[in-house]
Amino acid sequence: MRERDVERKLVNAVKAAGGICPKWVSPGFDGMPDRIVILPGSKIAFVEVKAPGEKPRPLQLSRHQLLRRLGFKVFVLDNIEKIGGIIDEIRTT
Repeated sequence: MRERDVERKLVNAVKAAGGICPKWVSPGFDGMPDRIVILPGSKIAFVEVKAPGEKPRPLQLSRHQLLRRLGFKVFVLDNIEKIGGIIDEIRTT
């Protein structure tokens, strides 16, 4: 399975949960997560999508830490089986 397949499953699952999952493009600020998950009830988190078994690059990890220090949830998704758990965790925080 490729990264774009995992990403498509995430977008569809977020839509099914009543939210949106726009792609995040951040010109001039590399390393930011691929998607923003926005769910009903003002729930927002960031998701770095990877192909199965792939890991974030060091710059991506640094950006994830920055977002976490600012109080946001950041997830790394490399397995479609994790999507439901990620959505549940975003809903409950």
